Amino acid sequence: MTPTDLLPAPPPRAAARRALIAGSAGNLVEWYEFGVYGCFATVIAANFFTPQAGTGAGAVSGTGALIATYASFALAFFFRPIGALVFGRLGDRLGRRPTLVVTIGLMTLATTLIGLLPTQAAIGPAAPWLLTFLRVLQGLSAGGEFGGAVSMITENAPPGRRGLYGAWQSFTVALGLLAGAGTAAALATVLPEPALYAWGWRVPFLLALPLGMVALWLRTALEEPPAAPPAGKAVPEAAPGSGAHGSGGPPRRGEQVRAVFLGIGRIMGWSAAGYTFLVVLPSYLQSTLGASFRNALLATTFANLGFAASILPAGLLSDRFGRRPVMLGGALGVAVCAFPLLHVLQSADASPLTRAAAVLTAGALVGLLAGPGPAMLAEMFPRRVRCTGLGLAYALANAVFSGCAGLVITALTARTGDTAIPAYYAAGACALSSLALLTLRGNDHREPLR
Repeated sequence: MTPTDLLPAPPPRAAARRALIAGSAGNLVEWYEFGVYGCFATVIAANFFTPQAGTGAGAVSGTGALIATYASFALAFFFRPIGALVFGRLGDRLGRRPTLVVTIGLMTLATTLIGLLPTQAAIGPAAPWLLTFLRVLQGLSAGGEFGGAVSMITENAPPGRRGLYGAWQSFTVALGLLAGAGTAAALATVLPEPALYAWGWRVPFLLALPLGMVALWLRTALEEPPAAPPAGKAVPEAAPGSGAHGSGGPPRRGEQVRAVFLGIGRIMGWSAAGYTFLVVLPSYLQSTLGASFRNALLATTFANLGFAASILPAGLLSDRFGRRPVMLGGALGVAVCAFPLLHVLQSADASPLTRAAAVLTAGALVGLLAGPGPAMLAEMFPRRVRCTGLGLAYALANAVFSGCAGLVITALTARTGDTAIPAYYAAGACALSSLALLTLRGNDHREPLR
C-alpha cells in the first residue's frame, strides 16, 4: 500500500466548487477594502491626518499627512501575523469553517465603521486614532483569512487542479483591488472634488457591508474539507518546504519555523511588487509625477486588469509544468522590467496607450507570482499546521514587504528625490525572491497534500 492509498478519497466536485466560492468571497471583500484605502490615501490623509482638514487636494500638508496615512496602513499589516497565529491555530484545531465565518464578520464590521467615522475636523485628534484602531481589527481578521481560505480551497481541490483552485484566491484579490480602484475612479469621475473629499470617499467603505453579508452567508453553509487519515495511518511527513512526501516522522517545531521563513522568501517579491504596482501607484503618480487623481486611478485600474488577466492562466500552467518555472518567470520579469516600465510612466513623450500597456504588463507579471502562490504555500505544510503555517508566512511577508511599501516608497522618494524608488523596491525584492524560488522541487505540484 502506498502513501497515496492512505489518503481520503477526493471530495466531490460540487463540494470543491462550494469551498472555492465561499473561501474566496471573503478575500474579495478584504482586498476591495485595501484597494479603496490605497486609492483614497490622499483623501484619507486630508480628512484624518491633517489638523485643518479641507475639501480638496491642497488640504494635504505636503508628504507628512500621506506618510502618516501609510503608517496607519502599515500598522494594520503588522497585526496580520498575530491574526494568522490566533485564527490559524483555531482553524487547525476547530476547523476551517468556523474560523472563516469569524474573520469575514470582523472584517466587514471594521470596514463599514471606517465609512462612518467622523473626521479630524469633527472630533479632533481622536479621528486618526479611531481609524488606526479599525485598521488593527482589519489586520487581525485578514491575518486569519488567508490561511483558512487557502487551506479550505486547496484541500477540496480536485486532483491535478490545486494550482488553479488556489489561484482563485489570488484572483479574488485582483477582483477586490479592481473593484476598489474602479469604484474610486467612478466616484472621482461623477463627483466634484470637494464632494469627494467631504463625503464621497465614504461610499466605497460602506459598500463592504452588503458584500460581507453575502460572503458570510456563503460560509455558514460550508462543509469541512475531508478528514485527515486516521491515527496510525498518517502519510509520512516531508521535509519542510518540499512537496507531499519525504522521510517519515512528524516535523519538529524548528523545521516548521524554517518552512515559514522559506515561504516568506518565496513570496516576498509577490508582496512587494504587488503593492507597488497595484496599491501604491495612485498616490505615487499624484505626489511624485503630478498626475491628476482621475488619471492615477485609471492607471491603477489598468494595472489591476493585467494582474487579474494572468492569475488563473498562471495557476493552470503551474498545475501542468510546476510552480517553480511560472513563479520564477514572474519574479525575474519584474526584476528586469521594473525600471523600463517606470521610465515609460515618467516619460512626457509616452502616449496614453503606451502607458496603459506598461501598467498592464506590470500587473500581469505580478499575476505570474500570485497565481501559483497559494497552492505552493499549501504544499509546504502538513494539514494539522497548514492554516497557521501558510497564514503566518503570508502575513509576515505582507507585513514587511506590502504594508511598508507605501511608507517606504513615499518617505524615500521625498528624502532622496529619486523618482525610481518604486522600481528599486519591486525589483530588489523580486531578485531576492528568485533565489528562494529556486529551492522549489519540480514535482511538488503532482504530489498529494500531506
